[in-house]
Amino acid sequence: MINEDKIRETFAVNPDKGFGMLMEAFQQPVYWHIRRMVVSHDDAEDVLQETFIRIFRYLDDFRAESTLSTWIYRIATNECIRFLNNRKEQTLSTEEVQEELMGKLMASEYVDYDNEMEVKFQKAILTLPEKQRIVFNLRYYDELSYEAISEITGSKVETLKSNYHFAKEKIKDYMTK
Repeated sequence: MINEDKIRETFAVNPDKGFGMLMEAFQQPVYWHIRRMVVSHDDAEDVLQETFIRIFRYLDDFRAESTLSTWIYRIATNECIRFLNNRKEQTLSTEEVQEELMGKLMASEYVDYDNEMEVKFQKAILTLPEKQRIVFNLRYYDELSYEAISEITGSKVETLKSNYHFAKEKIKDYMTK
């Protein structure tokens, strides 16, 4: 269990040690959140680095209006969106970005290609619109509450529930075809 108060207290006294504690506690889960969004390990590492730079830069400004983890996931999600939007600017369409992500998925050494269902499930997730994919990943993989996802995305809980429902239906349709 992550002791967010201890991390913040340590950061206030010794920023290097506090940030080290924060990195130790959050690096792996935030990496996998980012990885599910951007697919490629190299891209995920770049986005993770940018995420932790922003966290370090603005940790003094954190006002504890939400949990530290929610704040960190919000920064990571925003960095993912920024990264993906930059990709969209370099390409012609959302479909091309999805194709690029699919290609990265198939080139990833972290995918078990012997498990057809896993590959198909990951492809199904990549076909979702960005907002639905964010909500689905945060809810399904990170097991966050709708309230926490609401704080991360700035969306209403009802909207998130709807996005999650539609995402599940689209994934189910993709999996059964």
